[in-house]
Amino acid sequence: MFQWILAVAAMICFSGTLAAVAKEPAKPSGSVTSGESLSTILETQDTTGPVNVVMIVSDDQAWTDYGFMKHHAIQTPNLDRLAARSALFRRGYTPTPLCRPSLMSMITGHYAHRHGVTGNDPRQDKSLMPEEYAALREQLISKIDAIPTIPKRLTDSGYVSLQTGKWWEGNFSQGGFTDGMTRGFPQPGGRHGDDGLDIGRKGIGRIREFIDSAVAGQKPFFVWYAPILPHTPHTPPQRLLEKYQSPDRPIELARYFAMCEWFDETCGELLNHLDERKLTSRTLVVYVTDNGWIQATSEMKLGKEWNHGFAPRSKQTSYEGGIRTPIMFSWPGTIPPADLQTPVTTLDVFPTIMAATGLSAADDLPGSNLLPLMIEQRPLNRRFLCGESYSHDIADLDQPEVSLITRWCIEGRWKLILTYDAPEDRYSFVHAVNEKRPQLFDVLADPAEKQNLADSHPDVVKRLSENLQSVWKLDKSPIAQ
Repeated sequence: MFQWILAVAAMICFSGTLAAVAKEPAKPSGSVTSGESLSTILETQDTTGPVNVVMIVSDDQAWTDYGFMKHHAIQTPNLDRLAARSALFRRGYTPTPLCRPSLMSMITGHYAHRHGVTGNDPRQDKSLMPEEYAALREQLISKIDAIPTIPKRLTDSGYVSLQTGKWWEGNFSQGGFTDGMTRGFPQPGGRHGDDGLDIGRKGIGRIREFIDSAVAGQKPFFVWYAPILPHTPHTPPQRLLEKYQSPDRPIELARYFAMCEWFDETCGELLNHLDERKLTSRTLVVYVTDNGWIQATSEMKLGKEWNHGFAPRSKQTSYEGGIRTPIMFSWPGTIPPADLQTPVTTLDVFPTIMAATGLSAADDLPGSNLLPLMIEQRPLNRRFLCGESYSHDIADLDQPEVSLITRWCIEGRWKLILTYDAPEDRYSFVHAVNEKRPQLFDVLADPAEKQNLADSHPDVVKRLSENLQSVWKLDKSPIAQ
């Protein structure tokens, strides 16, 4: 009974917004807070020289929770403006719905089973001495040393790069950044960002200073803006909280809505600075989210067993509430604005940035360069997308399949989720409430994933299962298959 209540509560919370989004895809409103039209801005831009790259990475935000995605309450005028000048992919996905492995996949272009960072932390064990557990953290961080990253590749080509916000892989320099805010483990607070977590919540001055310095030095630049926004703690400015408070809205929801708009304001500051420095036309801005979020509220009555701020079928899970995100690429004058329904993944970010900056991408990257699709409307040579979800705490740092919980595959309207047995950890409750048998959904007709069609379409289940095996051949068998 507890499992049923949790799943239904989450679907009720999420599907009200989903219904509006599914019925009527919104056109971005495109309000320009800097006061100038895009055409006016571009008339004064210098388009010579290498393209700069800015990555904006939201932290714990549902794919529905934007003005341009037709949310019924949340206002995001600055991201609406970005959407209006972007190739906007409404069906974007993150391969792994948890912060650290998701960010690692973005920065390396590889699945978690390939780069090796499948969870946020090594599994905690009371038998380990503090120095032994610290050694496991160091071992996990060291995985980034063995694989190319976006900043490593760009630095080799003469770029300067700045890390701000969330960063789990030690000091910023370990990821290849030439400058950054995160001191990293084993420094105090170095688990996932330390000083870097001030960005956004305490302004974006560090980014403005870096961009100004790069321009003065005539250097192309890469900026990683990954603030801990709208992530908890949900402590928005009072003026925004009051805007979203109402007698019929749970206070938890009002706080989260206000956090989304606060994050949007910081994005506006960054976009405005690019406009003011006349950098817009030669800067590729990429927008993604690390993973989804469905806000839990007291009205859901989830019970004492559920002890986190997000609701079921959300963060850490392979449902749309965990893996789906809008993905945007803005490069005015080069990438024409478009509203696209082609499914894409954050794994496409690495090869697309490499192509935009004139660099080659390794042949073993699973993602695709999206520039031909965005600029020339050439269809992608790709039938399906895949992803995987793991335990929050990594059971074996060298064998990713040990911590594997689900794999998913999307092909057209179909989405398959397969579930696997994994050792319990402190977040096992997140997955305990979900269906364990194969799940097949028509996500175009049923974006809330209410109706499991696996029994009536065994041929589709078989085909999508084969797709998964073609990406990662796994001997471990899913549950009930």
